Amino acid sequence: MFRSQVPNSTYTAIHVESVSKAYAKSWRKRRAGVTLPPALADVSLAIAPRESVAIVGVNGSGKSTLVRILATLTTPDAGTVQVFGHDVVREATRVRTYINRVSVDASFFKQMSPWENLVYAGRLYGQTGKEIEERATSLLQRLGFPRHAVHRPMNGLSRGQQQKVAIVRSLLSSPAILLLDEPTTGLDPRSKHEVQDVVQELHEESDLTVVLCTHDLAEAEALCSRIIVLDRGKLIGDGTPDQLRAENGLSPHNTLEQLFLAMTGRSFLEDGESGEEES
Repeated sequence: MFRSQVPNSTYTAIHVESVSKAYAKSWRKRRAGVTLPPALADVSLAIAPRESVAIVGVNGSGKSTLVRILATLTTPDAGTVQVFGHDVVREATRVRTYINRVSVDASFFKQMSPWENLVYAGRLYGQTGKEIEERATSLLQRLGFPRHAVHRPMNGLSRGQQQKVAIVRSLLSSPAILLLDEPTTGLDPRSKHEVQDVVQELHEESDLTVVLCTHDLAEAEALCSRIIVLDRGKLIGDGTPDQLRAENGLSPHNTLEQLFLAMTGRSFLEDGESGEEES
């Protein structure tokens, strides 16, 4: 059974206070006189340990920027972010011991096999060969990863197989918080369901806090008990799906797509207009 290493702390898992972030314009946009709105504008939220929370929004809404700040990959322009009481800017090294991240386009040593990549990552986390073997083998099996592909080069694997390896790698360190940034984008339906199933199982059986960044609203509702809605860099909704529906005058039978339309006045399929940097 997977167990995350939750610190013995009275702090919330994630505390975001009045965070703003803007990206510099490219020279083409500067010459054209284009004004970019901020990627994030005065966003505040808190996530308790063991919660499963989805951050949803159209492309450019600011969700990936928020996840990158939580992962210590980007610094906010204003405001503070703490992970179990530790500041993501001043104490970035400490914060990284609590988190791991799976992105939409994970990086690997492409000429190495999945097993070689996992052993390398496990060694970086200070694990023994036996610990790596036991944990990696168990997780690969649960994700339905084919045995015959374990020792093939990564660049010969399908997109779904590579993403499964990324998820296994992220769990080797037994993180307290798992950041999932569009983890099933581009996967075939079977791989998508396998990834969703293992994320749900891991959350249910362990102390893992899950933060899912996605524009797949069905996935958000299936995997997470709480939805945070970002639009044009601003937080416009935070609650359970039914709470958000009730707040916007909808019935439990309305879909999250209909909810998003009610909250923003536009379709979820439309691109946003935020100055968010693409991840």
